[in-house]
Formats: sequence, C-alpha cells, structure tokens
Amino acid sequence: MKQLNKTQTVIFMLGGLLMVIGAGAYALLFNPKASAWIFLIGAILFTLMQAMQIYEGQSLVIKRLKRIQSLANICFIIAALLMVNDAFQLLLPLFKGNYITYVDYLLNKWVILLLIAAILELYTTHRISSELEKDKKR
Repeated sequence: MKQLNKTQTVIFMLGGLLMVIGAGAYALLFNPKASAWIFLIGAILFTLMQAMQIYEGQSLVIKRLKRIQSLANICFIIAALLMVNDAFQLLLPLFKGNYITYVDYLLNKWVILLLIAAILELYTTHRISSELEKDKKR
C-alpha cells in the first residue's frame, strides 16, 4: 500500500477532523450553513488523500476492499453535498415549491449516507490493515 507523506497525512487527518467538527456542529445546530461547508471541505480533503493511497500488490481481497472504500468516499461526498443542500435548500426550486415532497426526498438524508459511509470506512480500514499484516507474515 502506498503510504502518504507527512503533508498528505496531515491533510488526511485535517479532513477527518473537519468532517467530525462539521457533522457535530450541524447536528447541534451551531451555524448550520458554516458547518455544512466545513463538513464538505473535510470530506473532500479526506477522500482525496485516501484516494492517493493506492494498493500496488496482487491481493484480490485488498483490491476489493479498496473499491468498497471508494464507495464509502463517494457516500461521504454525497452526504456533504446533501448537508449543504439542507443548509441552503438549493434544490427546493426543483420541487416547484412543494416543500412536503422536498422534505420527504431530501431533507436530512445526508445522515443515512454518512452512517453508511462511516460503517464501510470502519470495516474496510480494519480489514485492509489485517490483510496487509497477513501479507507481511507470508
């Protein structure tokens, strides 16, 4: 697995921290508009740095786990975009003013995607590290 350099590692950790701060502040209603942008910036930084960790080995298991991790990254970005939409209601005009339909389809759906992404991220991170340890022992 290609390791990140020190600058990339700091950006990776900063992205994760911004995601936690943004999601927590948004959930606790501390300036939702700023919190949504903080989460979006963190998600972008986190996913970009994680995408730079390329697996160069032959293990099909780790390759599969990296694809699942990419799916989690996509979910993080979509969750961030939905959070920004919730804060600014950017997509409301597409529903022609029908607020009930907008609420049914889009409002607070970022939480579901964030939960899915977090679970996938935890699973893949744990499994990739254990698979890499197995490869070192061989």
